Amino acid sequence: MNIVLWILQALLALHTVIGAGWKLFNSEQAVPTLAAIPSVVWMGLIPFELLCAAGLVAPVVAASLGWLVPIAAIGIAVEMLVFSGVHLCSGAVDHGPMYYWLGVVAVCALIALGRLFIAPQ
Repeated sequence: MNIVLWILQALLALHTVIGAGWKLFNSEQAVPTLAAIPSVVWMGLIPFELLCAAGLVAPVVAASLGWLVPIAAIGIAVEMLVFSGVHLCSGAVDHGPMYYWLGVVAVCALIALGRLFIAPQ
């Protein structure tokens, strides 16, 4: 299980770094249902996501930083849940993006629960 969690952590960290880079070059207007998010908050998500990505892989540098993994995973999950909520409030009919964000939430939950209870670091 430890290997599976490491693979998921690395993939989620990569996903999050790519998302931060995408936010840097695209405004919240690029996803119409997220247009309600203020630009300042949108840009503020970039350092948040980079910190979360670093938290997911921090135990590679020092095993004592393993406590950061569930916190980072929960932080990313909360962000994705907020995106899903904003999407629902927008009245959009196509829920494809929301299903994607909820899939990321599921991966985050697996990582957080796995690192808290199954294979703590």
